Amino acid sequence: MLSRIFPSKKTDPELAPFRSGLVFGFFNALTWQIGIGTPMVLFAERLGATSAQVGLAYGFVFLLSPVQVVSTALLPRYGYKRVMLGGWGTRSIFLAVPMLLAVLCLGGGVQGWMVTALIWGVFMFCLCRAVGSASMTPWLYSILPPGARGRYFANDQFASAIAGTTTLLACAALFAGLPIYIALLVQYVIALTGSTLSYFALKKLPDAPHPEAISLRTVVRDTPRHLFKPSTFRRYLWLSVWFFLISTPIPPFSAYFLKVGAHLPAGQIMLFEVLRFFGVITAAALIRRSIDGTGAKTFMLAGYGLYVVVALLWLLFLRTGFGGVTGIYFAYFLLGLGATCWTVANLNYLPKVVPVAERPLMVTLHSAVVSFMGGCAAIAWGWAIKSDDVVGGPAVNRVAFQVFFLFVLLSTVVLAVLCARLPEDRTLKVEPLMIGNALLRPFRAVTALISLIDLQAFDRTRSSSEGDHKP
Repeated sequence: MLSRIFPSKKTDPELAPFRSGLVFGFFNALTWQIGIGTPMVLFAERLGATSAQVGLAYGFVFLLSPVQVVSTALLPRYGYKRVMLGGWGTRSIFLAVPMLLAVLCLGGGVQGWMVTALIWGVFMFCLCRAVGSASMTPWLYSILPPGARGRYFANDQFASAIAGTTTLLACAALFAGLPIYIALLVQYVIALTGSTLSYFALKKLPDAPHPEAISLRTVVRDTPRHLFKPSTFRRYLWLSVWFFLISTPIPPFSAYFLKVGAHLPAGQIMLFEVLRFFGVITAAALIRRSIDGTGAKTFMLAGYGLYVVVALLWLLFLRTGFGGVTGIYFAYFLLGLGATCWTVANLNYLPKVVPVAERPLMVTLHSAVVSFMGGCAAIAWGWAIKSDDVVGGPAVNRVAFQVFFLFVLLSTVVLAVLCARLPEDRTLKVEPLMIGNALLRPFRAVTALISLIDLQAFDRTRSSSEGDHKP
């Protein structure tokens, strides 16, 4: 099993030189599950964060997507490896902030400034991550042999799934078996360890020649035309934005409500996250095998349908308690399925509605606008569901939370109708956008597509080079 995931010279000599990249994906999963996932939300709640503060912290990874666009301009000067290592190495430093806060809470209890410190720590972590993320996908494309990319990204996804699932189960066990601050301290030690080991794994990957990137002047000049000129791309872009306005806030505020509103233990909330992750893995494994023949829109519509069911389950639970804990488990699993249905469909549909010559810029614009608006939505909904009654600590306005899910329900129905009207040529064969383990993070997957580097140029250069050496 492990020899297949992390190939050696015997099992896969073509992929073996890039084994350290797969090791990076494995250890990196230990970090993002904790540093910007549900454990971070639960820690913020424990420190007294309101829903608005939770939305702000969770939204940073999306709000900073413009930084990722600008960071692409660093690649021609500094190269892939230096930019990636700089971002990833620096972000590890800021994992020390929640670790220190957990230690202080053990010694003297919670103080008012701590939640602000945690939010700033998450901001700096996400800022450094955004700088480094601009490099990862084009770096891999530049060094991986074209015939090995599919196997690499499949192995990357599998390795990250194992690490991510193990991390979630470990977090659930730690919350269930240890005092809360000790459990959080151990979890952030795991996150820092994963971040450190992933950094050293990255250092072993070979660098590539410095690339040419689309100039920022070109981005500024062409962006208004792509965003507002009537086209299928424009229609799909703003439908995607609408979807992210309703989908991005669900994970953090579901966990936040279950803790402060339903008063469920943190360990049980992490088990809900395990079910969502299993839904993600299930969808990623099944859909990619059949999407070519079925078409991207079919799975996009399926994703919208699953969100309708999720919204209905939450509304019934909030109003009547229908389904209880079992219903919430089911809702989390369906949420993972629905998010990944949309993500895989997006990876296959987006290349069909952008011209090949303008693909890097248009894909980047789509990803940056969608993710940025998703971050704004998390903050806005956080303010909307914030409760003014803070006598007993953080709380959620249950009426506003029900309105949120009603909005999700109505929006997904309208989105499904509008999506069905989008044109799709099923006979058109295009290579889907490949982003490896980002499929396991469907709410953040689009940020992995942000890069002003023409990935297909690597294949054209190699083909030309091979042609020059043919007799």
